[in-house]
Amino acid sequence: MKEDNVRELLSISQTLEGLARHKSTHAAGVVISPRPMVEFLPVCVGPNKEILTQYDMKYTEKTGLIKFDFLGLKTLTVIDRALKLVAFDLGSAVDLRKIPMNDPKTYALLCRGDSLGVFQLESDGMRELLIKMQPEQFSDLIALVALYRPGPLDSGMVDTFVETKHGRQPADYPLPQIKSVLKETYGVIVYQEQVMKISNILAGYSLGDADILRRAMGKKIPEVMEKERGKFMAGCKANHIPEDKAKYIFDLMAKFAGYGFNKSHSAAYALIAYQTAYLKAHYPAQFLAALLSCDVENTDKVVKYINECRQEKIEVLPPDINESFSDFTVINDRIRFGMAAVKNVGGAALESILADRENNGPYRSLSDFCGRIDSSKVNRKVIESLIKAGAFDSMNGHRAQFMEILDQCIERAKAVQRDRMSGQMNLFTIGQSATKQAETVDIELPDIKEWPKLQRLASEKETVGFFLTGHPLEGVMTDLRRVVDTDIAGAGKLRDGQVVRIGGLINNYKEHKSKKGERMAFTILEDMSDSLEVIVFPSTFAECSHLLGTDQPLIVVGTVQQGERGAKVVAQEVKTLADSLENYAEKAIITLQATATSRQHMLELKELLYQHHGTIPVRLTIHFDNRGEVDVQVLKDISIRPSTDLFHKITRLCGAQSLAVEMKRPEVQRRNGHGNGNGRNGH
Repeated sequence: MKEDNVRELLSISQTLEGLARHKSTHAAGVVISPRPMVEFLPVCVGPNKEILTQYDMKYTEKTGLIKFDFLGLKTLTVIDRALKLVAFDLGSAVDLRKIPMNDPKTYALLCRGDSLGVFQLESDGMRELLIKMQPEQFSDLIALVALYRPGPLDSGMVDTFVETKHGRQPADYPLPQIKSVLKETYGVIVYQEQVMKISNILAGYSLGDADILRRAMGKKIPEVMEKERGKFMAGCKANHIPEDKAKYIFDLMAKFAGYGFNKSHSAAYALIAYQTAYLKAHYPAQFLAALLSCDVENTDKVVKYINECRQEKIEVLPPDINESFSDFTVINDRIRFGMAAVKNVGGAALESILADRENNGPYRSLSDFCGRIDSSKVNRKVIESLIKAGAFDSMNGHRAQFMEILDQCIERAKAVQRDRMSGQMNLFTIGQSATKQAETVDIELPDIKEWPKLQRLASEKETVGFFLTGHPLEGVMTDLRRVVDTDIAGAGKLRDGQVVRIGGLINNYKEHKSKKGERMAFTILEDMSDSLEVIVFPSTFAECSHLLGTDQPLIVVGTVQQGERGAKVVAQEVKTLADSLENYAEKAIITLQATATSRQHMLELKELLYQHHGTIPVRLTIHFDNRGEVDVQVLKDISIRPSTDLFHKITRLCGAQSLAVEMKRPEVQRRNGHGNGNGRNGH
């Protein structure tokens, strides 16, 4: 029986061997035929009713047909939107075909690595390479795009390029005949076209034969390589090239051809990169608004771009019922949020709101809005989302007031519309227009308090996916930075296994059961820079579960785990910010400026420190302008209990830069009795 099973398995396997495992569609490949396609190869219908060739790329080309890759680049839409925003906001048209290719402002932006949102140049690694390379001309950008790939980076050719460009090592030209080919890349073979041109100059290859050599080298086909080596050596001999030099150059080309990039492809990408960098350098608000519009569904990118706006001192305003359109717009160099980004506001509702505003003018109040919109398209959920996102903030009221009267406004508007449809008019509305009738049903805003800041921010996050008018951590960032080793964006770049202390808010919290049935959790921790998954295994969960569902800032000590989907942190300790200040602080240093310090000032400080007596030592330093500084030993017996309250009082009394706090280095201790559930014990 067992042998029959084996026989059947082998028989089926032999039948299946060599067959296509599945069919797939090339993302950008388009095949062009001079006659009906079925005369050349079999075709089929794809999942979206598109016509597909049944041959793959290689066999399709062998039939004599030509395949083009037409890339649908989202960046082209970003550029188009940015240009339209520039025309709308500034009244000036920008023709990218006429911009100078040596613009100093653009190259200054690239040299400082300020390339978030710039096509092909926005990754962290690329930004580091920009700073190292310091591009000065367009040819540098072409090389940059070609070089930033695993092969060139791992081979060391990128470092050679950078060092040679800056004159820190001489360019190596094996023969003077090929200096003109390699001069623009400082002696480094970067492009496939350089391989072709070298073989043309030294060995007399035609450009067609040179392309065959390029392909063979790029794909490292041994039999073709040996054939081409003999042909290349013979051609060099005929041109009186020394044999040792010819062999060295062939091996050099073979080495770099595997890494070589198509220059025409790289140049096209570099051109788009330069255009986006030019727009960011000269029209940052319009460019960033275009980026936000195109990536509005990607919350992580939107958060990055909004943080970029803040760094560039560009204000990002909440959606406004009278100023916003569907996409992000720019008004007086301030970016106005698009209403299409607000949850529950669908296309039909948005179209109805914008059409009425265009035809009948701005909305005067919430009551006016409810009386004018089409309730079959704009329901209560839509209006509530707009209120929570801040779309009515400009109407002389606040969100708590608008939410309080929302149901009244809707009911009053329905009553007016019912009267209007039935033809009934009361004594006060006879002869008035529909807009005027809506004005008569205005509802007075109640005298109630606005929502607390955290509630307002939470409502923004609920409706647009992130905080708009502020961040819950803004008030505690100084203390948070004192405790953590790095922000969350930096933690994601740390090496696997590194111990780290990070802090922020729990964004997403999911409780789970381990294989042993113990409670654990998967959470997302976020600060103002980024977010990161934090895994809380049972041993840690038992100690901190009461904190994970709260909205207070937390500090996490754990171990970085790098994976295919990015970094995670396995937590060992989770504490509140207040507890962390007390537990991790090692020493406090207070620096006073001698010219701004009096005896009374010192007595007040001493009294303050006595009021917060604890176990952490304090060092007091007096700084004298141009004469150094002196440590005051009189405070050697004073120790404090660190707290946010104390630190704020010290900075108010002594100045914003007066306090420094040294923290203990984070350590992860091994624990017994609780595995972490993933095969790594002790977390």
